[in-house]
Amino acid sequence: MVTYYMNIKKKVDNDKITVELSGRLDNGSSHELEKELNENISEINELIFDFKNLEYISSSGLRVILTLKKEMEKSGKKLIIKNTNEFIIDIFKTTNIIKLLDIQ
Repeated sequence: MVTYYMNIKKKVDNDKITVELSGRLDNGSSHELEKELNENISEINELIFDFKNLEYISSSGLRVILTLKKEMEKSGKKLIIKNTNEFIIDIFKTTNIIKLLDIQ
């Protein structure tokens, strides 16, 4: 049996958080990410996701990203996605949310 995982590395720098994800952001791990970030979301002005080592994102993962983006934008804050591989970009394109995200 194959076990899928996701690792979260969170770096807080004043009012900015950088979150490096590796592995799979799916139904099994999206709740963990949401819980981890809800602790600090009101205190930050910029949330940066580094997807360099993210292998997969499911609809549950997309929901978390879009929910966080909506929460950040309500207060005039930014959510940025960096280092996205082609597979993840294809998922963003297929689901048509690529237009909604700030991908750098």
